[in-house]
Parts: sequence; structure tokens; C-alpha cells
Amino acid sequence: MRIRSKLTGLALVAALLPLPAQALEIFACEPEWAALAQALAPEARISSATHVFQDPHYIEARPSLIARLRRADLAVCSGASLEAGWLPALQQRAANPKVQPGRAGMLFAAEQVETIDQLDHVPFGAGDVHPEGNPHLHLDPERLRQVAAVLSSRLGQADPDRAAQYRAAYLRWSLHWQQRMEQWQERAAPLRGRTLIVQHSTFDYFWRWLGLEVIADLEPKPGVPPTPGHLASLVERVSGEQPLAIVHSWYQDPKSAHWLAEKTGLPVLGLPSTTAPERGIETLEQLFDHLLTQLLEQVSES
Repeated sequence: MRIRSKLTGLALVAALLPLPAQALEIFACEPEWAALAQALAPEARISSATHVFQDPHYIEARPSLIARLRRADLAVCSGASLEAGWLPALQQRAANPKVQPGRAGMLFAAEQVETIDQLDHVPFGAGDVHPEGNPHLHLDPERLRQVAAVLSSRLGQADPDRAAQYRAAYLRWSLHWQQRMEQWQERAAPLRGRTLIVQHSTFDYFWRWLGLEVIADLEPKPGVPPTPGHLASLVERVSGEQPLAIVHSWYQDPKSAHWLAEKTGLPVLGLPSTTAPERGIETLEQLFDHLLTQLLEQVSES
């Protein structure tokens, strides 16, 4: 009887104790936001809807993504219409009130910073342009830090019990990030003033931050695949120029870049536009290190 009484008492005490807080469920539209969330909330359960070899403009609203968004306490996406082709369908089917537009649980990074290349209106036939501005702002380290500050606050709103931890994590991360930005700028000195040929505007924030200039784009219009006529015109256009490289993102078909390289003798450089855990680029810090290393190798070989 005493043993049963003690067990009953222990069960009562256990029932009265507060349950441990469950880990946050975070849905990231792109890997860069999953990496940022991981840095600020390492105990959270985080998933990304896309990966480095996917064009984030175009993905399928798969049932697995719907299920993840349905469970999410917080969703983090680029915004500026980058996910306009698939995110609204996910939100509708997930029916999760926390991550609907306008709610604190739905964070669009482009709404937290001043984006580049904004348009008052989009002319007919302009291609795949974003009137709200270029959505690939994660490739500007300073804008990325601005988004991190907002994300820290949203984490605290979604999980008030750990709000102080998220704020402290952001302060530590921000201090370290400032040190790394200064180091990257110092390393990037040989790149300033150099020119590039690119495919799409994916890296435009990064080029501006480094002081690199884009002199030609393989795409005749944003989002329009390179055409033979446009590529042929570039051969004459870049003659006499000495661009550092022809750059394409890992998710893009490199055939056009290699065709132009054969005609001009310029090197082709494929770069990851986001973190790539499957290739050992797990953090944003590693991403910027990798991008700079690849560009500086082109300088040393030119």
C-alpha cells in the first residue's frame, strides 16, 4: 500500500510540473533562411522547401511541403514574389493560420530591407522581373544581418519562453558576423573594379557589395533562357573586354555559358546561390567564404 501511495504521489507531482517547451517548427522557403534560423534557434526543427540545385521560382507544391507548412510555428521566405508561383498554394492547402500573409508567423525577408531594382510598373514583355525589387537579398551580408534582427524578434513572439535566448543568440551572431564582413571586404580588395558576364540577377547584391560590375547577361530578358541570337551578339559585345568569368548558378544549365566561353576564351564559373549542406556548405558563413574563394581563384588565374 505504501509503495502504491508513493507512486500515486509521484504521478501527481509529475502531472503538476510544467511540460518542457516543445521545439519550434520552422519552415524555410530557401536554404539560406533555414541556415539563418539554425544559427539563431539551434534547438528548432527546421526544414527548407528548396535546395541549391533548384530554381526557387519554380517548385511543385508537394504534399510533403504542405504537411511541413501545416505544422510550422514560423515560416521564413524571401518574398518580393520569388515564391509567388507556389507558396500561396501551400498556404491555402496547409490552412495554418500562423503562417498566413500578414501574420507574425509569416516572415518575408524582402519586406524587412530596402531591395534593389524596384519598379513602379512592369512593362509588357519585360520577362521575369520583380516589381518589389530583387529578392536575392541574402547575398548582401549587411541586409542579411537586418533580416536576422527581425527573425530573432519573430522567434521570440512564436516562442516567448525562449525569447531571451533568441535575442542573445542574435547578438552573438551579429558581433561575429560584423567581424567576418570586415574580413571578407579585406579579402575582396583584388576583385573591386573587375567585370563579369552573368546569367540572371541572382548574385547582383553580392556583386554590388564587392564592387564588381556586370557588363552582360546571358539572358536576353530576366528569366528568359539564353537564345542563339542573343548569345551571338554577346561575342562581339565583349570583344576587347577582360571579364573575370562567365558566372552561372549551380541550378542553371551551363550549356550557354560554355558556348560563349568557347567563342571568347573566357572561363566559366559555377557558383552556389545558397547554402548547400550536401556539398559541405552548411552555414551562411561557409557560403560567403566559398564564393569569395572561387572568385579570387579566378583573379589569380587571370
